[in-house]
Parts: sequence; structure tokens; C-alpha cells
Amino acid sequence: MTDTSALLTTADGRPLQQALAIAQRRAKLRAFLLVLPLLLFILVTFLWPILQVLHQSAYNPKFSANMPGISQWFADNPVGTEPDEAAYAILVADLQAAAAAKTVAVAGERVNYELSGTRSLFTSTGRKAKDLEPPYKEALIALDEQWGDPVLWGVMRQVSTAYTTDFYLAALDMKRDVDGSVIRVPENQRVYVNLFLRTFALSAVITVICLALGFPIAFLLSTLSLKTSSLLLILVLLPFWTSLLVRTTSWIVLLQGQGVINNILVWCGIVADADRLEMINNLMGTIIAMTHILLPFMILPLFSVMKPIPPSYVRAARSLGATSWTAFRRVYLPQTIPGIGAGGLLVFILSVGYYITPALVGGASGQLISNLIAFHVNKSSNWSLAAALASLLLAAILLLYWLYDKLVGIDKLKLG
Repeated sequence: MTDTSALLTTADGRPLQQALAIAQRRAKLRAFLLVLPLLLFILVTFLWPILQVLHQSAYNPKFSANMPGISQWFADNPVGTEPDEAAYAILVADLQAAAAAKTVAVAGERVNYELSGTRSLFTSTGRKAKDLEPPYKEALIALDEQWGDPVLWGVMRQVSTAYTTDFYLAALDMKRDVDGSVIRVPENQRVYVNLFLRTFALSAVITVICLALGFPIAFLLSTLSLKTSSLLLILVLLPFWTSLLVRTTSWIVLLQGQGVINNILVWCGIVADADRLEMINNLMGTIIAMTHILLPFMILPLFSVMKPIPPSYVRAARSLGATSWTAFRRVYLPQTIPGIGAGGLLVFILSVGYYITPALVGGASGQLISNLIAFHVNKSSNWSLAAALASLLLAAILLLYWLYDKLVGIDKLKLG
């Protein structure tokens, strides 16, 4: 049979099939040009920073760039090679060059990440390196005996490459031994894994509390008239019109030992004046403040899912003999799963990455992993470790998305 579209032509004599193909290509091109600014915006402000963080977590050239000679010596000699006079001569030459370029402290800082106290060793030796004379091994050891320590040389070998997995090991409370094998750090130095576990556990608790509080509120909003539910919904959205910092500091006023809540409890005789509750600078303060701040993120998705559910479904189940609990569990609750999943994901992800609230009301026991990431960025200047911690946090969130997709289906997620 002959294709009729191939026989038809346009007014200018072109085959209709060819004209349609050209028109479709032009439509796709126009659509692409329309979304191109948004695509570029996402690439520049979202994907590129994430790629930079991932790169920074495995790339740190502070030592290799400023001590190129000894870095090359480590590359040319296998692990276990004892540094000879030639190695010390190369090290002295690098120290002299780094001191002249005023970057010896940068190289020492990289070593200091793995072995504390070595930054001052590099800076003090750098100031005296120009006066050193052969034999350099004896001269360096005479300045400081640590230059003859195999542990120091093992750490310098470890940091002599720009690309490394050491920061991921540090983020998991592990390190490399002198021979390069991976071992766990001493128990009193294990910080990050426990803080990760605390962050995820605390985020899960806050998510459950928000669900327990938000579900009945969303159900009430969905059953009221449009005028009443709109008025109450404004009250739910009201916190968004107030600064996060103001909301957090207001909880400090409410929860502190001489705060409003404790004063009311003492006035009512519930607690004695000497036994005021400690609700600030601890885990309790973090949970209370973050639950208040994140509760609207649970209510809104639940409300958007509950509002379209016809009440006749539950009434029909009751008329067929189901109890109130059975009708809720088997008819109403399954229809709210997309809202529960969306609200749970929102609250959990926001809780994992929160910084201001735990920093202000959490104290030492209420800090989350985000506070430690901020510390390494702002105070210790160990950006690579901060990037490694952030990358592990990102991987955990992506794993959560994958589990949700497998168990519930990401296509069923509804945000409103």
C-alpha cells in the first residue's frame, strides 16, 4: 500500500511528511531554548557545586604542590624504603623553596591533618632551612628529633599525592598505618561515625514526632469547610513568615532554666524551684525546636493528599461492617501513603542538614553532623574533610531516595 502522507504536499510543493518533521524539530528546538536558562541555572547553582564538593573531598594538593621533590621521591621509592641522605637533601631543598614562597605552613597544614603538631614543625624548620648544611639528615634531626621518626615519614608519604581517599577514611573514623594498611582510630578519637548515627537517629525521631503531630492536624484541616480550613492553614504557614533565627532564639527564651516554661511549671507547683527542667543546650532542646520548625513541612503534603479523599469511602466501609479502626487502617490510611512519604522525606532530609537550630539550642549533646562540617569549613580550614563528610551525607540521602523508590515508588510521592 502507498503511504498517502508521502503523496501529499504543502502549498510550497514540499512533501507533507518532510514538512511535518521540520516543524517538529523546530518545536523541540524552541522548547529546548525556553528551558535552557533554567537548565543552565541548575547546572551552575546545583550540579556544579556538588561536583566541586565531590572533587574537593578526594583532592588536596597542599603538600604535593609545595613539596614536589620529596613527593616525587616517595613516588619513585616503594613503601618501607628508609629515607637516606639523598631523601633528606631533597626535603631540605623543598623546605627552602617553600619557605621562600611562604607556603611551608600550607604543606605542614596538610601533614597536620593526619599527625597533629607537625604544622609548627614545618614552619619552624622552614625558617632555619636556608642555614642547613650537609649532612642534611643529621642537621634536620639536630633541629628536631621528629624528622627521624618513621611515623612522620609514613604520613608524608601518605599525603604526597594530591588525590587521596584519606579524608573519607577520616570521616569514617579510620586512618592509614605506617605501612599503608587501613585501621580504626583509637576509641577516644572516634567522633564522626557516632555523630552520623546521632544525626540519622535524631532526624528519624523528629520525623516520627512530626508525623504524629501533623497527621491529626492535616486530617482536621481536610474535614473542615473551605473557609475554616483556609483560616487554619494560614496559622500553619505563619511560621514561614518569621525568620528562622527569630524562631530558634524564641525557643531559647522559652526553654532555658529561668525561661517561660520553667517559670510556669514552678508557679503551678509541678516542679520545685531547685529542680527546674534542663531543656536547652541538650538533645531535648534540639528535638523540640526542630519539631516546631519542621512541622509545617509534614502538614502540607498530608493535607494535599487527604483533601481529595472522598469521605464516602470510609462511610461505605463502616456500612459494610468494618470498625472505625479497620476502616481507617484498610481504606483511609493507604490513600495517605504518598503524603506520608513526601512529608517524611522532607522532614528527614531537612533535619539531617540542619545547622542553625542545633548550634543555638543543642549544646554539645545536641549537635549534628552539619555543625561539624561547618566547623571544618570555618575554623579548622580542613575543607577536604568537610567535603568528605558532606559527600557521605549526600550518599546517605540518595540511598534513602532509592529505598523509598523501591518500597513505595517515587512516582507516588506528592508534595501538594
